[in-house]
Amino acid sequence: MNLDLAGLLTLSNLNGVPGREDAVREYVLSQLEGLSDEVRVDALGNVIAFRAGHGTGTDAPRERIMLSAHMDEIGFLVRFIDDRGFLRVQALGGFDPRTLFARNVTVLTRGGPLPGILTPGGRPIHISSADDRKKVPELREFFIDLGLGAEQVRAQVRVGDMVTLEQAARRVGDLVVGKAMDDRASVFMLLEVLKRLGADRPRHDVYAVFSTQEEVGLRGAITAAYSVQPTIGVALDVTLAVDTPGVEAHEAVTRAGAGIGIKVYDSSMISARTLVDTFADLAEAENIPYQLEVLGQGGTDGAAIQRSREGVPTVTLSLPTRYIHSVVEAVHLADLEAGVALLLAYLK
Repeated sequence: MNLDLAGLLTLSNLNGVPGREDAVREYVLSQLEGLSDEVRVDALGNVIAFRAGHGTGTDAPRERIMLSAHMDEIGFLVRFIDDRGFLRVQALGGFDPRTLFARNVTVLTRGGPLPGILTPGGRPIHISSADDRKKVPELREFFIDLGLGAEQVRAQVRVGDMVTLEQAARRVGDLVVGKAMDDRASVFMLLEVLKRLGADRPRHDVYAVFSTQEEVGLRGAITAAYSVQPTIGVALDVTLAVDTPGVEAHEAVTRAGAGIGIKVYDSSMISARTLVDTFADLAEAENIPYQLEVLGQGGTDGAAIQRSREGVPTVTLSLPTRYIHSVVEAVHLADLEAGVALLLAYLK
């Protein structure tokens, strides 16, 4: 493995819910120095890095390839402060409430971060009934305890402040585990591809987009694709690797360590068959492990690119990920390396 994982650990630990991706954007911009011909930030906060291609040696025009990995993570905004100083939150992205019990969170206020505890209302196990213990609370029942009185809370917190789950990223065997691997692992892969290109030019013009607000409707990719006007789209995102106990083999979607996923279908898009075949053939020719992916529910920036303007042939490269939309999202080193290698081979 040639991957320096320090960048991925840093990206995972950064906080950036939809519409509040500032810290991630600043990191990405710092890493792009010297890797592109032009970098700009658009009105929605997308980072768009342009790298000119060298052409194909023919009179045919160069393609405009848009690569897109999203910077945002699932999280919350403060929506209400009650009379005792407890916070109620608005979810940004899809949460399974079963993963949210007694979680450490950070509320990012104008004056700085405040540590808090996210937990559902109700009785602790010592005084709860059997029926209480069987119930899975709805998201609206969760609140945040900042350990402060109501006046102190109101003096520091306002409606709209960002709330993120707290979890330090770490290595676990051949996995890298942490919050926001969806989609910071793909951000890491895209930066790694640009770094490995070095002084080499891709064959075609490349627009590397680090998009915003994917988790709430692919919003950044919509405007970026309209601006870039790509002729080919490649989204980079995670997908389910449910290769764990309690799930039948046919439900796994992908398997961790078995290679990068090439998306055939999800509920937001059907990949262009020509691109699926191109990437699969290239992976086989280059001896890069890959998996064909069919995902029953879910979507990526690829859907936004595909539907832009007159339509764009698009495919998604999917990173198999265990425990998606939790604080222990887990990606395999071999799949990260395969994703970088395949995208690099395609661009060259």
